[in-house]
Amino acid sequence: MSVMDGLQQKLQQQLSCIYNDVDIDISVPALAAQLIDIMRITEYCQVPEPFVNHWSEKDIIMITYGDSVIQQGERPLTTLAQFIDSYLSCINAVHILPFFPYSSDDGFSVIDYSSVNEGLGSWADISAIASKRRLMSDLVINHCSSRSLWFENFCKGEGVGHDYFFTAEPDDDLSAVVRPRTSTLLRPTETPSGTQHVWCTFSHDQVDFDFRNPQVLIEFVRIIRQYLDAGVSIFRLDAVAFLWKIVGNKSINLPQTHEVIRLLRTLIEHAQQDVIIITETNIPNTQNLTYFGNANEAHCIYNFSLPPLLINSLITGSCLYLKRWLMSMPPAQDGTTYFNFIASHDGIGLRPAEGLLEEDEIDTLVDTMKQFGGQISSRTTEDGLQKPYEMNIALFDALQGTTKGKDQWGMQRFVCAHTIMLALEGIPGIYIHSLLGTRNDYQKLANTSHNRAINRHRWDLNQLTEQLNDANSDHSQVLTELTNLINIRTQQIAFHPNATQFTLHLGLQLFGFWRQSRNRKQSIFCISNVSDQITDLRINELNLIIAEHWVDLLSGQPIEDITQTMQLQPYQTVWISNVRI
Repeated sequence: MSVMDGLQQKLQQQLSCIYNDVDIDISVPALAAQLIDIMRITEYCQVPEPFVNHWSEKDIIMITYGDSVIQQGERPLTTLAQFIDSYLSCINAVHILPFFPYSSDDGFSVIDYSSVNEGLGSWADISAIASKRRLMSDLVINHCSSRSLWFENFCKGEGVGHDYFFTAEPDDDLSAVVRPRTSTLLRPTETPSGTQHVWCTFSHDQVDFDFRNPQVLIEFVRIIRQYLDAGVSIFRLDAVAFLWKIVGNKSINLPQTHEVIRLLRTLIEHAQQDVIIITETNIPNTQNLTYFGNANEAHCIYNFSLPPLLINSLITGSCLYLKRWLMSMPPAQDGTTYFNFIASHDGIGLRPAEGLLEEDEIDTLVDTMKQFGGQISSRTTEDGLQKPYEMNIALFDALQGTTKGKDQWGMQRFVCAHTIMLALEGIPGIYIHSLLGTRNDYQKLANTSHNRAINRHRWDLNQLTEQLNDANSDHSQVLTELTNLINIRTQQIAFHPNATQFTLHLGLQLFGFWRQSRNRKQSIFCISNVSDQITDLRINELNLIIAEHWVDLLSGQPIEDITQTMQLQPYQTVWISNVRI
């Protein structure tokens, strides 16, 4: 069987699974052929090799908006590119959050997927960034803006998009639907055929697509092809867990959703084998893990449980829950890995902590974040109750103290959080405002009345460079510390995203794990004091091999006596390695 015949057959099987219960106006073979044609896959393509890791220990992804750093009279994407080159050369990949024309939600309500927001720059600017670093782009696949041409045509009842949106009836049983918002699910919309009630998982400006219509799938495959041509090599599938809807169902994590992701992966990897798919599924941990499939779905999944659990450890001084979770996490098989982060443009999600943190722990965590200036966003449960959904706060402020209140250890605690995250199995993602030590933006919060705005500051380049050139400023110290950590991390083969990881048992104040390189030549014992007390680390509990030479990679200090007891200062981390690369 030829490569093309095999691809055609595989796509037909996937499409048959997706549309098994749907009458579509195109034959499955014809649809498969059309998708192949759109992706420009030819008979000369290679069969993708399974279980291949398209990443290494050198990969660090920075998360940023296109206008997180601005300079008067210059396109923000140009400013961003120059700033990265000047100050963030340690970063080899960048996730530019939605850079398209939009109407709300800071870019996630897309008006036109095929254009770059003129206020940011052009496709040439996007491609210029992609020419120097791996570029990650959002594929906002669940919904679009109510101001898009597609939705305008839906309202007119004619033209491209008039049948792209999911509707239901007000008297349908929608009580089981799971969603992260408190607004009403259905949006009444006048059309030539009468009032239609459009499904809106997130807001009434974000109208959900109806993937039962294969034309919607065709449109997104066209979009993917355009992004590949522009240099995008990592696709973040935004809110993809909600993609397929069934009235009377929870309408989350449905089998058809998983099959759509598998189909998109099949197309993408035949077009360009080293492209990565990351699914953004802010849901309980066990559900999140299913998006790996059998190494045939997402290449990476967000480690959404890490931020709340790590912050909980650092404000309580106990790693109990963090350690339990890490012990329960399955090692990612080759061809898959975790995407680790502790801060992003969104808040710190609490749903991924459900079942991992006790309710009273979550309550304490929420109360502490409020004391540090954070906002709390809620969702409506299936019982109609309001429940905290995410904590909105800058990470630097979130870690300025403990449950006892603010203290003098904020900087050390903040750096400790990153030493833990950078050493864990997976690819690290660091928010630009973490790299810069940005604080809560109360002015933006007041101006927008949106809780998430508190962590979406926009820096003026001149003011930022003034801060970064002042060695005494928090911003300069943070960037220096994190740059040093990244430079050390990226030189260690034991920090390959798929290198072996085992959890250590060193009590509740010391959080530790062991990494071993895939060739077994390097071991690193990563141990952090998560408390505000000086804590003893008994080196002999690590079972270091006496014939090896050991060194703390972070301080450069050799471990002369493997029977010694080392005192770890509050929030100090050691990376004890037998090889210094």
